[in-house]
Amino acid sequence: MGIIKAFLDWQSANYEKKVAKMKEQGLCPDCRGRGHSATAANAYVYLPSYHYRCYSCNGSGAFSDWENITH
Repeated sequence: MGIIKAFLDWQSANYEKKVAKMKEQGLCPDCRGRGHSATAANAYVYLPSYHYRCYSCNGSGAFSDWENITH
């Protein structure tokens, strides 16, 4: 169980570091400020344009919007 806990602690620390870096830049940590999510689509999948937007920041790419929505 110690190895699993160490891995989860490491993963959490990396996520917190990523959030701090994105806060400094003013960008959404989930989409990295792009405003849309990367999806694996192909010729056989139809996704309207509103499915591409980042739901964590509501498509704006701003850290403040991400913070308001997620917290």
